[in-house]
Amino acid sequence: MRSSPARKPPLRTRAMRRSLRGLPAGLHDVAHEPGLVVPAADGSPLLTDHYFPVADGDFPTLLIRSPYGRGFPWAPMYGMLFAEQGFHVVLQSCRGTGGSGGEFHLWHNEPADGQATVAWLRRQPWFSGVLGTIGPSYLGYVQWALALDPPPELRAMVIQVGMHDPHGFFHPTDAFSLENALAVAVGLTRQHLGIPAFLRSALRLRCHLGKVTRTLPLAESYVPALGGRVPFLDGAMAHPDPQDPYWDGADIGAAADTLTVPTSLITGRHDIYLDQTLRQYGRLRRAGCETALLVGPWTHNSALQQGWPEVFAESLAWLRAHLCDDRSGLRRTRVRVHMGGRQTWHDLPDWPPATTGRRWYLGSGGTLDSRAPEGTTPPLSFRYDPADPTPSVGGPLLSNKAGPQDNSALEARDDVLTFTTEPLAAPVRVLGAAHVELQVTTDTGHADVFARLCDVDERNRSVNVCDGLRRLQPDDGTPAAVTVPLSSTAHCFPAGHRIRLQISGGAHPRFARNTGTGEPSATATRLAPADVSLHHPSVLVLPTAEAPV
Repeated sequence: MRSSPARKPPLRTRAMRRSLRGLPAGLHDVAHEPGLVVPAADGSPLLTDHYFPVADGDFPTLLIRSPYGRGFPWAPMYGMLFAEQGFHVVLQSCRGTGGSGGEFHLWHNEPADGQATVAWLRRQPWFSGVLGTIGPSYLGYVQWALALDPPPELRAMVIQVGMHDPHGFFHPTDAFSLENALAVAVGLTRQHLGIPAFLRSALRLRCHLGKVTRTLPLAESYVPALGGRVPFLDGAMAHPDPQDPYWDGADIGAAADTLTVPTSLITGRHDIYLDQTLRQYGRLRRAGCETALLVGPWTHNSALQQGWPEVFAESLAWLRAHLCDDRSGLRRTRVRVHMGGRQTWHDLPDWPPATTGRRWYLGSGGTLDSRAPEGTTPPLSFRYDPADPTPSVGGPLLSNKAGPQDNSALEARDDVLTFTTEPLAAPVRVLGAAHVELQVTTDTGHADVFARLCDVDERNRSVNVCDGLRRLQPDDGTPAAVTVPLSSTAHCFPAGHRIRLQISGGAHPRFARNTGTGEPSATATRLAPADVSLHHPSVLVLPTAEAPV
């Protein structure tokens, strides 16, 4: 039992908590200790809020370390909600954010500061020695940082739409993730200053986005939109090579290779970190670590909005199982995925499930057929002009335009090739990572290929399923074999629908455009169009399950 008097959380936090729907009733009243000072590894003060149930007995502790402040949404959605369910919740601002001392760095400080916080926890009279971690996005990264050398008290982790590799975020393909990087820069530099400051900055970026993303050089054009230079954004743009010493220590995914801490992974089919999460799952499985995977019909943001009831239930069940010895809420299977097209949930023993690589050949008439074209057929070409870049539509974005969207207007452009099947006689179930095997030539040697899988319904509405981009290497004029990996998905193309593949030269401003000159994208000052030709045979390969899952 606590000896200090309990204080209620702030009125605004309680009001926000009451606005959350579809959640279990609280088991306890909640008290709050704000502004505790925890020493970082270098002695900098880390401001920390403590939420706890007003009740007798020992309760496990959840550690949440955030660079986005400790107010909304963290206070109501994590501090109050989990304290109501019987957990001490320690919500801390990372170094250099939210009033904490020191200087924020995207990856250098998190392992040591996490360990320093656990050392502080050991000195608290209410700490029972049973610890879990939880949180989304960068709050997942700090969990992997602690897991590099997991303290003995750490019994469970819940990583929600989280990353382990910053380079993989900024450069998920061969091109710079421009729009998402700008959005993250706003979040990391402004959200911890409070909602008004964050909203002003987000609005400024929205107003400037078109000009920023079309002005060269890119390393200078972003500054007015963000109100100043952002060191980690400059560094990410200037160092595209993952082997560059700049990125030393950034990728902490190796923590999963030897981890024994039970870890729940939660993502969405259009999450910006979907592929990172699936790699985390594979590494944990190979390590023999107890793990679970939930893949919902969500984007990065909607997982904590429309998807929050499912995400919260999954998280709470995992924490109760491993911190409270109550496994009654765990599902029987290791994996649960939401299947697009059918809009149904499916429990699976593992991911990816057993599938067959089904091949669909790109035809000169815009066809997509399981039979290879006969004879000699001419190549298909498009011209990519970076002065009028092919726009991005939907997909794994951080904006409200993320997720599945109608691609019909995009596909009407002259710089987008489409290849479409006949209406399907039977459903086609895609489970896993598709890819496209292309034979490509370019006139300049400097171009990108963006490939996107779409589901076309009876009304001819074309909706994106998954996609990927590859940067072409200069060629000698002969067709070069290029494989474009597409993100993993779980999608059923119903009978009567058609499968469509788009091929274009980019998706702007989601990705920085290929300027066509071979200059580094951060400092390029010239634009040159490129003609891209697809030769036969070029093939779409879909991992399909013959029987319903």
